[in-house]
Amino acid sequence: MRPRINVGPVNQVTHLDDEILISEPNGRISSNRQQGYFIADTRLISGYRLRIGRDAPVLLNSSAVADNSGRYEFTNQKFIDDLGIEVPESSLHLELDRVLGRGVHEDYELTNFSDTKVVLIIEISVESDFADLFDVKENRLQRRGLINSSWDADKSILLNVFTNNEFVRAVRFEATTSGKPPVYANGGLSFPIILEPRETWTACLLWRPIIDEQPLPTIDTCHDLLSASDETNMAEPWIAESTKFTTSNPVVNDAIQQAIDDLIGLRMRLQIPENVPVSPTDIPREDMWLPAAGVPWFVSVFGRDALITSLQALPISYKFAEGSLRALAVLQATTTDDSRDMQPGKIQHELRRGELAELGLIPHTPYYGTHDATPLFVLTVASTWDWHANIEELDMLRPHVEAALAWVEKDGDIDGDGIQEYATRSPNGYFNQGWKDNGQAILHSDGSLPELPIATCDNQGLVVAAKRGWAHVLDQAYGEKLAARRLYDEADRLADIIEKRFFWEEENTYYLGLDGKKRPIESVASNAGQLLYYGAVERERAKLLAKRLFEEDMWSGWGIRTLSAKHPSYNPFSYQIGSVWPHDNVLIATGLRKYGFDEKAQWIAKAMFDASQCFVYHRLPELFSGLKRDPGSFPVQYLGANVPQAWASGAVVQTIAMLLGLEANAYDGTLNISPALPDWLESVTLSGLSLGDERIDLTVERTAANDHRCITGPDSVVKIVLIGSDSI
Repeated sequence: MRPRINVGPVNQVTHLDDEILISEPNGRISSNRQQGYFIADTRLISGYRLRIGRDAPVLLNSSAVADNSGRYEFTNQKFIDDLGIEVPESSLHLELDRVLGRGVHEDYELTNFSDTKVVLIIEISVESDFADLFDVKENRLQRRGLINSSWDADKSILLNVFTNNEFVRAVRFEATTSGKPPVYANGGLSFPIILEPRETWTACLLWRPIIDEQPLPTIDTCHDLLSASDETNMAEPWIAESTKFTTSNPVVNDAIQQAIDDLIGLRMRLQIPENVPVSPTDIPREDMWLPAAGVPWFVSVFGRDALITSLQALPISYKFAEGSLRALAVLQATTTDDSRDMQPGKIQHELRRGELAELGLIPHTPYYGTHDATPLFVLTVASTWDWHANIEELDMLRPHVEAALAWVEKDGDIDGDGIQEYATRSPNGYFNQGWKDNGQAILHSDGSLPELPIATCDNQGLVVAAKRGWAHVLDQAYGEKLAARRLYDEADRLADIIEKRFFWEEENTYYLGLDGKKRPIESVASNAGQLLYYGAVERERAKLLAKRLFEEDMWSGWGIRTLSAKHPSYNPFSYQIGSVWPHDNVLIATGLRKYGFDEKAQWIAKAMFDASQCFVYHRLPELFSGLKRDPGSFPVQYLGANVPQAWASGAVVQTIAMLLGLEANAYDGTLNISPALPDWLESVTLSGLSLGDERIDLTVERTAANDHRCITGPDSVVKIVLIGSDSI
């Protein structure tokens, strides 16, 4: 029997909206280990230490209970109490609960299970460095302002305040206890405790953030480990009405349930700083929810990540996409600002609210240095239309789509040759502005950096798909056939350019891209595989490409690598030059199915679920190592990967949709299904699948003859078209 493998980060992480708390399993927080409590891109708590008497408590167990809460169970080492009496080991029980909710609510319960009275001190030491999240992530801590602390003994309140010119952040610690009030000294709160046998002492400590001089309404109910996240969910009734997935494979069930829970847990509200201009639009700005990109480093508004996740999550609920599209439309650029790579019509890349952003030391206010988010916006609007057919929603977003397409034609094609290129104008901008945005991700065959501007092959395919998608909407929703025909023709011309300028005959793949002199970037990479997802290549060449992606240098056994193992810069432990990204693989798998390569798509699906089984909670991380799989191996984590991460979670959902071959047409009230369930997945049931205003229950089964049948609920008014099999 294969032993259960649990690969994953050792820290305990909880999160809610834009809050993150990262600690060691024993609750300790160390400023030099990228830990702490963060909100609004600022680390309010950089150090935390707990002592019983003079010693650290002994950790028994700890675990996250919900996305936003955790429990820690401790006992004691043997020690001498304040009366000089020896307290035996494991005679005290200390329980600590932490709950996030516009601050942190901590509950402490200490019970004496010894036979004698115990007199002791519990000391809670807390530190605040107010470091910007970017500084913490890059391990470049720098103090730019002043920190002051004050202690109000009458109210048992400790206040830490950071000031750097106009940037002010603070955190207030409010303590209540069943015993004597705490004393503040030496950077810690000391609680004097006298406990008779079987007696329990309690204390409550609130970490209350103060943002823009306003204390946040931290949860004040004790031991509220579960209901805080439930209250947040009530703001969006569609969550309870989202699609439920059940399959015949328990490993798949575990992975998909965790993925859906993570997608729900990663939702965050759009919060726009007062100094950030917004697009003139009729879109209401209240309660806009969209997915945070990932925990811990990308709990922010990312255009690309929100859009890809929205596309992946359409079978769960199209409401997810609606929130993302509305939020990104509000932030769409209307003017030019080279310092932020901002141009009219462009969709933003990243918005930050910390010290560096507010003081203008980074361009993320917001920053627009991404090429793919803008055509992704167009593609997501078109794809979401297929699921909701809501003309009012479409009318609201149409001006933003047209502005995005205008950007594609003008600024997306820098030199007017019909090819999409990117190049930063900002002195602090990103060198690479596709989904592989690491500065070393796009390389020539010798490992050198290409000259800007760069035209990656996948960005060309994305624009092809975006134009075809919007052309379909213009035709179907508005009856504008001439405008649709123009867009189809433009997409076809770009698809033709892809074949003529990007196909690499010697390698049977497509060049990674073209450099600033329009020379081919001769590196075999996964980017070419995404051309299949966008439906942008000829069928015969798609066949060659599909074969090339599964050769030994690209196929690790756990997935397709981002860069060929034959490349001189290949590194399986890198961010994007040899690692495996789940979302990248599932996009490629979806493209393989579009071109009829079902078996290869199933290989990727199997690799993803095999990998998920090895990770903690069956949760796919942002990326993992590109090491070769062998009979005794497991996927090796990438240190620093975001876990959970939105499009990694979305990839699990997309894998099921890919294997079912779901194709929605809410306008016609039709759902096409072309299943390709492998032998390890005999059936999939979707309950409450939304198509327009209708809800559908259906089960797809793989028959003994390797065919499929579909069973639908008795009240379904949606026309289910099962391609190539029987429908019941």
